[in-house]
Amino acid sequence: MENRVVAVTGGAAGIGRATALTFAAKGWTVGAYDVDEAGLADLVDEASALPGEVRTARLDVRDAEAFEGVLADLVAGTGRLDALVNNAGILLAGRFEDGDTAAYDREIDINVKGVMHGLRAGFAPLRRTAAEHGRAVVVNMASASAIYGQAELANYSATKFYVRGLTEALDLEWGRHGIAVRALWPLFVQTAMTADMSTGTTDSLGIRLTAQDVADAVLLAVEPGRARGALHQVHFPVGLQTKVLSAGSRFSPAWLTRLVNKRLAHS
Repeated sequence: MENRVVAVTGGAAGIGRATALTFAAKGWTVGAYDVDEAGLADLVDEASALPGEVRTARLDVRDAEAFEGVLADLVAGTGRLDALVNNAGILLAGRFEDGDTAAYDREIDINVKGVMHGLRAGFAPLRRTAAEHGRAVVVNMASASAIYGQAELANYSATKFYVRGLTEALDLEWGRHGIAVRALWPLFVQTAMTADMSTGTTDSLGIRLTAQDVADAVLLAVEPGRARGALHQVHFPVGLQTKVLSAGSRFSPAWLTRLVNKRLAHS
């Protein structure tokens, strides 16, 4: 098998770490990036026994120039970039009016601009890899909160609507280059981001998904298999709850979707 290469942001912990280890277990070369350098060092140690190689570098996804630099270094050392996983993100919960503007700005910068910077930096090496090897893939971490705007997660939910829209648009634009662009839609995941989180919706639905559940879905989005690939699936709901909510919103009238979300959020 060819030595394929994937770049993963937010790779030091949570979903990003599980994703990096999952690809390394499959023999991929993984570029894992985060601001948490200690977490990255620990990741390298954990991955040392796996068939793939994990390379790391510090990256703040808000820095477009730095993003270009780490991907350029990865491609210089490996010759290709088969997949880019824009995973880095933060989550702020609570009533919108009670939040801090600077914190909201940071959430937008990481969740929105970080994804945009990754796509801008990744396009050229992904296009070259697709031209040489037939295909390249981007997986953007969206959220079930992009199905309908979520009470107590208003700013976070809005950032994920951006990810959803950008994914759909670029999958159309970049298809001619052989680049597939996909979005993952997990509900609440058991990571540090949700450890102290309590909202109406988490009370209703719980926090059931694990980081490994999402990592497995990332791998599926990158390697969808012949049947799923033929369907050209762009959005990948993760977990039964998200699949039900996604299907319901697709076929129910808008007033019913709003009512369901209102009741789940206890609003």
